[in-house]
Amino acid sequence: MKKSILRIIVVPEGSESRTYEIGRGPLQALKVLGFTVFVVVIFLVATWGHMAARVAHFVELEAEVATLRDDQSRFFDLLQQVDNLEEQYDRLRSLFAPRGSDSSSEVWLPSAAGPSYPQTKDQNAGVPDVWPLTERGFITQGLLDGDGGAHPGLDIAVPAGSYIRAAGTGYVTDVGDDATYGLYVRIKHKDGYETLYAHASGTSVSVGELVRKREVIAFSGSTGRSTAPHLHFEVLLNGVAVDPLELVQHP
Repeated sequence: MKKSILRIIVVPEGSESRTYEIGRGPLQALKVLGFTVFVVVIFLVATWGHMAARVAHFVELEAEVATLRDDQSRFFDLLQQVDNLEEQYDRLRSLFAPRGSDSSSEVWLPSAAGPSYPQTKDQNAGVPDVWPLTERGFITQGLLDGDGGAHPGLDIAVPAGSYIRAAGTGYVTDVGDDATYGLYVRIKHKDGYETLYAHASGTSVSVGELVRKREVIAFSGSTGRSTAPHLHFEVLLNGVAVDPLELVQHP
């Protein structure tokens, strides 16, 4: 018989001991199995760090992809906002663009020899019912819309130097320079109407002068209490401010 090289004695409590002997062959097999298990464990430990790094890198890539998708979404949102702003800008430009040469845009320029008025049978010539500018402009503030609800007319944004024209035939009752209104012109019309044109950069009429409807009386500016070029236009009836848009149509 082959001599055993490993003897295991098991002594259970309360019973006889048992002896197990392992020969050289089985022991060799156990050694090979143990070595194999050891090698597998070492391999797993060695590759675990690499796999963990790959997994971590994969997680980072997923986070970057999510960030790029968010950036792409924001980019398209910005493009949409830019399109909307361009559309609004084009709309504003159209508001300030000339409307053409229809009758409502007619303007009378006084000659160097003094004003001359063509004969007319218009019974409403003295009623202030035409737009006070040759530009369409943009209404930025209406009647009683100002601070404390005390704004007595229209504020119309318009490029500096635009023609300001009389809304109706009448006599110039005042031309002056005021801390609030800046350069202004006041005209008295028929039936108790008066009009006021303020924040002008210059005037072309004088007190007592008769001006015709649509005649140029001043040029738009930003004088007085003003932050940008615009016309402040008032219509008064018997000394009380009324809404100009009840008489004048915005082109």
